[in-house]
Amino acid sequence: MTRRELDAAGITDPALRAAYTACRELNARHGRTYFLATRLLPAERRPAVHALYGFARWADDLVDLPDPATGTAGSAAALDRLEQRLVAGLRDGDSEEPVVRALADTADRYAIEHRHFTDFMASMRADLTVTDYPAYDDLRGYMHGSAAVIGLQMVPVLGTVAPRAEAEPYAAALGLAFQLTNFLRDVGEDLDRGRIYLPADLLAAHGVDRALLRWSRDTGRRDHRITAALRAAEDLTRGVYRQAVPGLALLDPVARPCIRTACVLYGGILDAVASDGHAVLHRRAVVPRRRRLAVAVDGLARVTGARLHARRTATGPGGPRYTPVAVSPAPEVKERETV
Repeated sequence: MTRRELDAAGITDPALRAAYTACRELNARHGRTYFLATRLLPAERRPAVHALYGFARWADDLVDLPDPATGTAGSAAALDRLEQRLVAGLRDGDSEEPVVRALADTADRYAIEHRHFTDFMASMRADLTVTDYPAYDDLRGYMHGSAAVIGLQMVPVLGTVAPRAEAEPYAAALGLAFQLTNFLRDVGEDLDRGRIYLPADLLAAHGVDRALLRWSRDTGRRDHRITAALRAAEDLTRGVYRQAVPGLALLDPVARPCIRTACVLYGGILDAVASDGHAVLHRRAVVPRRRRLAVAVDGLARVTGARLHARRTATGPGGPRYTPVAVSPAPEVKERETV
């Protein structure tokens, strides 16, 4: 499948193909939900998505999985090195670091604004020192770099039937919705890392603070105040989904099944959290395999319908009613040793 995707995207340089393959493996290993949805995209667009998400996953791991011997200082130094390589890679369109090399190639092919990557790195750096957020507006500032910009990076890859600027606010909102979903699911794991991503004022409105969360996590005991706060966080997240979903209609029709599937799968995580009584401090909510399979089958059916419609529209009377994304392969670079 990887070879077919790379061939479809016109990626022929061996080192660049290896770089994209490394990103795909990162995405497959760490982002099962979105990796499944990505399989519904046209083959030629999948490597770009793998590059974007692979880079994000790699940077996130530098923060979340620090070297025990060096701790936060080591993570900060690793982020510094990564950002230096990122800046040089985006400038030169190449890098000796495979993940950066694939990202730089994708940014060039799809004319993705470099500031989105700068904003992302700023949020990754914030994770080294910021452990909680007083209010939702404060959290949104962090999530702009950690999640909204991922949606903005994706817009050129997905393609739109309207000017890109019209789709971008919805894409940013969807990035926020996905991350808020992860925050709710991972409350316990994040607490173990010393972080709380749920806004302090939302928690305080229900009588919850860090000490109470820590007590519940450590003892395995439930508290109605925590359940109420987590239910409020779920309601907040569902509201962001409602803001984002209308933007699906602005995407290239052949890309819509991918994003719709991602929405349904992430929404399924919220459903799993609720059906498990909001017990996320004690166990991870999981979408049942049969549910994931049903969503995937539905997505495949929608992909088939969208592609058939696109062919008929492109060849029917009057020509196409929308313009599919056309991306020319980037110029080949000389093969060089990767590290």
